[in-house]
Formats: sequence, C-alpha cells, structure tokens
Amino acid sequence: MSQPTAPDVVGNPQAGATGPSPAAAAMPNPGRLFQTFFAYQASAAMKAAIDLDVFTIIGDRQTTAEQIAVRSGAAERGIRILCDYLTVMGFLTKKDSQYGLTPDSAVFLDRRSPAYMGSVADFLDAPELLHAFDHLTDAVRKGGTVMSEEGTVSYDNPIWVQFARNMAPMMKMPAEIISKLVGAEKGGRCRVLDIAAGHGLFGIDIARHNPQAEIVAIDWPNVLEVAKENARKSGVESRYSTIAGSAFEVEFGKGYDLVLLTNFLHHFDVLTNEALLRKVHAALAPEGRAVTLEFVPNDDRVTPPDAATFSMTMLGSTAHGDAYTFAEHERMFSNAGFTRSEHFRQPPMPESVIISYP
Repeated sequence: MSQPTAPDVVGNPQAGATGPSPAAAAMPNPGRLFQTFFAYQASAAMKAAIDLDVFTIIGDRQTTAEQIAVRSGAAERGIRILCDYLTVMGFLTKKDSQYGLTPDSAVFLDRRSPAYMGSVADFLDAPELLHAFDHLTDAVRKGGTVMSEEGTVSYDNPIWVQFARNMAPMMKMPAEIISKLVGAEKGGRCRVLDIAAGHGLFGIDIARHNPQAEIVAIDWPNVLEVAKENARKSGVESRYSTIAGSAFEVEFGKGYDLVLLTNFLHHFDVLTNEALLRKVHAALAPEGRAVTLEFVPNDDRVTPPDAATFSMTMLGSTAHGDAYTFAEHERMFSNAGFTRSEHFRQPPMPESVIISYP
C-alpha cells in the first residue's frame, strides 16, 4: 500500500490536518509546553521579518530564499530558516521552493498595503516592555510591575510618543467603528474631548466624518505633537485643539457631546478610574456620552482569549492596571454618576466599545 502524500502547500491556515483523535487529545501533551517555552522566538521571528521587509519582498514576487536574501541583504540560509518558520506559524505559504503571502500577511505586513501594521511591532516589542517580562516572577509576587514605581504610566513617559507613532495603523479599524457607533456621519454640532489621545485617530476620524465636530485632545506635550501632525494630514487641523498634561490634573471644561476614553482605563485601579470618570461626567453635556475602548473579558476572566490575556500585559507593565469585565466597567461608571452603559463587542477586533450615559 502506498503512503499518502503530503500536501504541496504548507502554512495555509485554511488547509491542513483535521486535528488529533479524541483519544490523542485526552492524553497529556508535552508539546504545548515545548511551544510555550519557545514562544519568544515567534515574536522575534516576526520582528526580524518586518525589519528585513520579507513580506514586502515576497509581495513583489521575489519568492525564493535566494531572491529574498539578495533583496534584503541577508544570508540565504538565514532567510530560508526564517521563512520556513513563518510558514509553520501560518504567515507564509510554501510550494516547492517558492514562498507566498497568506491573506493576513498580504493585507497587514506588506508595506505597500494601505492597512500595513508592521510598525506596531516597534511598540509592542519595544525593549522597555519586553524588559518588564524578564522579571514577571517578581511582578506576580508584588502584584504589579517591577519596572519602576508606576511602570509605563509614570509621568510623561517617552514610550507614549513611540506608541503614538507606531500604533496608529492598528487603531484605524476601531476608530472607524467608534465613528459609526456614535453616528458621526449624521453631522451636527459636536464637541469631542479625547482623553489620552495619543496618535489622535479617534477624535480625528469623528472630525473627518462630521465637518461640524470640534476636537479637544489631552495628552503629554510631546505626544500631542504627533496627534497634531495627524490632524494636519487629515485636513482637520482648524478644528483640532489640545490641552497638555495629565488627564487627572488638567481642567477639562464643560459641555462636551462626546468624551473618548480609548485604551486608558486599563492602566489604573478602580478607585483611580472612578475619580477620573467623575471628572468626565461633570464635563459632559446633559445628552452627552462617554465612549470607552477596552479589552473586556467575560465574567469568567478567561474568555474571549485576546481580551482575557490582556491582564497579563497590565501585570507586567503597570502598578495597578487590569482588563476589567463589563460588570466592573458598569460599576465604575455608575459610581461616578452615570445612569447606564452599553457594551458592544466588535469582532474580529479584540477590543470592545462601551458607551455610557450621564
């Protein structure tokens, strides 16, 4: 009897085996441990491929290890091993000696794509963040980061300039979703306060959809320079103003129709958040809304995976941050004076939107 032949294309997430038998699945599996112990290599391989422009080169039809090596200026052996590894990970395909892009890689990792996200690795894999997890055992013992007293939320931390410059591509989808959820395209006068604005895309996107929207962005001075640069590029500079400083210290003003709290509350403990939310409540117009973007796990705190595991990021990098459930968010907003909150999961986006009413 002849042996079955292996498929000639590997690395395609839509192809492959149907999985282990029920009996095999029930057996203890040391392979999972092996994969986890070596997991650091996955992020390192992705970062190397981005630095060497591997995905863009393959997208430009230079698809053999030799061709990619010539274009990238790397050793052919190194490229072959790297591309084989990325194929196993599911970011490349391989047929004979030719590599190809998977749909995700073509959209998000080829520099010529308008949805390119390669810059995100410069922030998420920044040495400052990786260093925090070199001492995770100590962080678990302490219950918070051992990077410094406050971790990434220390006063005017320069890492947030890097965040503003590198993370914008990943925020385009949630910015569009928030604009739709708040009905920005309907127009009308709208004053928007964007707290910890970073790159500014959330307020900017609302201003792009609504020509009567006026945005006020709060963040550290150097971070706001990035936001203002993005506002100029988007043609909304005349309706974009800023307040420099800590959101916990500066005066917000009053009468805002929308207050944006995007990727912010997870950095702090409940009481700190409630103090901030009382300021937000006081700043809103009577018919205004607070719009929160967060990683929101279910009440079991282990599902869905992307939201649930974000607590680990906060343990390693902040003193008191967490990924809060919707019930916990709802309680914080209620204690700050809000009457109700609505939760919107937006797959495939890993984050949720919460809209709260005064």
